[in-house]
Amino acid sequence: MKPADIHAVIAILREEYKNWRTPAVTIVAQCNGSPFKVLVSCIISLRTKDEVTATASARIFAQAETPEAMTKLSVDEIARLIYPAGFYRTKAEQLSLLSRRLLEEYQGIVPDDIDELLRFKGVGRKTANLVMTLGFGKPGICVDTHVHRICNRLGYVSTKNPEETERALRSQLPPEYWIEINDLLVAFGQNHCHPVSPRCSNCRLSGICDRIGVKVSR
Repeated sequence: MKPADIHAVIAILREEYKNWRTPAVTIVAQCNGSPFKVLVSCIISLRTKDEVTATASARIFAQAETPEAMTKLSVDEIARLIYPAGFYRTKAEQLSLLSRRLLEEYQGIVPDDIDELLRFKGVGRKTANLVMTLGFGKPGICVDTHVHRICNRLGYVSTKNPEETERALRSQLPPEYWIEINDLLVAFGQNHCHPVSPRCSNCRLSGICDRIGVKVSR
């Protein structure tokens, strides 16, 4: 894919996005989600299906919308509320510890700095960038498995892991697309450009995409 084609890709995905399910964490952000709620939902979402993330987030936020409220719940209570999210017990411990640290070290306010966010146990670059973009509306490029896979499949980057993909995108992706690239490609990946057997036959990007690594498609 020619670098200049990214403008056409984004334009098409913006149109198609209206037909797809909105990612669960994005819904949290759109529904008056605070940076704390975005952060919690991001942690729940790791290795968890989107529909599970949505229901688990709704249950935990019905009981705790702030770090202070979260610290009043036991780890067992948090685990019960976010079940059956993947690794729910570990995540419950992380959420409890994270909330206490926010109160003790940050006056209960989620920091709007990637390096500070990465100091929290359970927070990686994907989560930190998503909190920056969806929670604070600040520039960042959140690269998860969908963004990494699709950017390589398109031929826009040639990288081995999400960290390399983030660095590549920061150097070549036009800044106006930084915040929305995750939303667009996550929705695209969940609904159309699947990891195995993507729907290439009726994809509007078929004339642009290099289909790198695609062996079987529909």
